[in-house]
Amino acid sequence: MKDRIIRELKSWGVIAIVFLTLYLTGLHTEVAAFAQRVILYTGLMSPNMELDKAKPDQIDYDFDLRDTEGNVVNFSVFRDKVVFVNIWASWCAPCRAEMPSIQNLYDKANKKDIAFVMLSTDRDPEKARKFIQRKGFTFPVYTPAGNMPQVFRAPSIPTTFVLSEDGRIISKKVGMANYDRKSFLN
Repeated sequence: MKDRIIRELKSWGVIAIVFLTLYLTGLHTEVAAFAQRVILYTGLMSPNMELDKAKPDQIDYDFDLRDTEGNVVNFSVFRDKVVFVNIWASWCAPCRAEMPSIQNLYDKANKKDIAFVMLSTDRDPEKARKFIQRKGFTFPVYTPAGNMPQVFRAPSIPTTFVLSEDGRIISKKVGMANYDRKSFLN
């Protein structure tokens, strides 16, 4: 009985050391994002972007964003385009998990008709810039340069909105999803 307890404590000690090492090195977010990305690609989770079609929200385009170079951009530059808005943060594992699928969607999209706004909620914009650069993502990244419209204040991240050319929210997804799927593209 005593040997069994000692073996059990050793195995829990090894597990604790592994988790502590991941946490202290900062790799826990990467490991969690990888595990969640595997779940996304199995198809167990797919974006359900249905809205109440009877009352779509109209977007107020009068607010400012800041790009990764520090330039202020008014959201109105995206008027008359379909806009894919993803609210995320570099420390968010589900956000990291869905980023490769968003990059694939971005690569396939017609940039003349569709705009991408990857809106980071990181307190330090430099963290978002370094994360995107390190991962090799090429989609445009912004941070709020002032107050955001109420409609974009999400209860959790990641949250993704798709806006029509006339400025209405046509879909919204709270939580991670694989956006590089034919069902989403249609």
